[in-house]
Amino acid sequence: MSLKAIGAKVLANRIRKKIDKWALNPIKTQEKVFKNLLETAKDTAFGKDHDFYAIKTHSDFAKNVPIRDYEGLKSYVDRVVNGESDVLWPEKPLYFAKTSGTTSGAKYIPLTKDSMPTHIRAARNAILCYIQETGKTDFVDGKMIFLQGSPEMEQKNGIFLGRLSGIVAHYVPKYLQKNRMPSWETNCIEDWEQKVDAIVEETIDQNMTVISGIPPWVQMYFEKLQQKANKRIGELFKGFELFIYGGVNYEPYKATFEKLIGRKVAGIELYPASEGFFAFQDKQNEKGMLLQLDSGMFYEFVKADEFFEGNPKRLTIGEVEKNVNYVMLISTNAGLWAYNVGDTVVFTSISPYRVVVSGRIKHFISAFGEHVIGKEVDQALKDGAEATGILINDFTVAPQVTPDTDELPYHEWFIEFVETPEDINTLAQEIENSLRKQNSYYNDLIEGKILRPLKITVVPRDGFKNYMKSIGKLGGQNKLPRLSNDRNIVDALVTMIDK
Repeated sequence: MSLKAIGAKVLANRIRKKIDKWALNPIKTQEKVFKNLLETAKDTAFGKDHDFYAIKTHSDFAKNVPIRDYEGLKSYVDRVVNGESDVLWPEKPLYFAKTSGTTSGAKYIPLTKDSMPTHIRAARNAILCYIQETGKTDFVDGKMIFLQGSPEMEQKNGIFLGRLSGIVAHYVPKYLQKNRMPSWETNCIEDWEQKVDAIVEETIDQNMTVISGIPPWVQMYFEKLQQKANKRIGELFKGFELFIYGGVNYEPYKATFEKLIGRKVAGIELYPASEGFFAFQDKQNEKGMLLQLDSGMFYEFVKADEFFEGNPKRLTIGEVEKNVNYVMLISTNAGLWAYNVGDTVVFTSISPYRVVVSGRIKHFISAFGEHVIGKEVDQALKDGAEATGILINDFTVAPQVTPDTDELPYHEWFIEFVETPEDINTLAQEIENSLRKQNSYYNDLIEGKILRPLKITVVPRDGFKNYMKSIGKLGGQNKLPRLSNDRNIVDALVTMIDK
């Protein structure tokens, strides 16, 4: 065993004890974070505007600080972007993580000297928890790749800005620098397809032991490797032990990945975002990811089916229940306050608190009152693929409210297959059965003949990749929405397919 492996084991045991200490005292941990946030930010412009000095309880906070998304907080963020200090958090942020906005163009999410270390620690601790649980350390001596955005940054009024994954690349510990791939030059390539080609060239003859990234883009990397080497990934990288992923649900991709790899590989799921590193999988045999309660973020939760009601009840960590769909709000040491991240989560455990991401509060189908969510379509496709043995590349779902013929409206599933199956009807039936079991509203609409069963539209090979490329969102941290309540995405997709 190498010195690095021995050191990793020692550190893993120490960090696990620290994690257990706060994880087993969740309410006290969150109360401490809550008080520290308010005390630190009370003299900021936001703190004065919302009378932080008078806030003593969570009830006070909920009265003084309304729920906001980026648009609601934008007037304050714009002041920070323009160079003003002490607006949302003391001093100026270290960075802005630049992301794509929906109505306001680019979004600039602040990262401060207090928040930045929490991103790095959470990523490190996820791997250390795996080491502590399994005792496996051989992978630390191999090569590791993190498929990410360019680390190159620009400046805006003296503050660096870039993609979160690119910013994080500047914080890779020295002891991992020799293991890390790809090269800096390759990582700076902006064109995603060129970048993946260059990564293939650099890694194809290396001892890759850890591979990390968003599943659809890692899949693209694996496919290019397989084409070039004419080997499965598990044969090519015999030491490949750990796949680290996040951003989208891995389950719909799992069968395709296992075929590409040719054997089982352990995985660690992460829940990072520009706004914070919220959770990571800390146990291999437990469902859900451990919510990071001690990382400078105070969490609130609103039941998803009550979210759009006036003044919905905001719950703290001690008030949540298992198996309920919640919208997650955060207040952070980067200066986000009662901020709606846009995600919905479900608690799989409350001792300790573990979550799965169930979808996006704005990404659902409820054209007829069915309120189908991301978690349900992911599970339905997984069930259908397992029942039929069909491998999926990617998919998205939208309602068809006005069919051309006299038939009833329906949900239309746009699916790109690894190989287009001869019998799509069986897959459609299996997906339909799973969705009806999960969602009683959808089931009632089918039984009441308000909707007809779903239809599958086959997307040609690379159809989704070409769509993402056409809107400038190929690769990196970009993700295709799993479902929409309108047809904006699928209509654009159909136009490309018909060309």
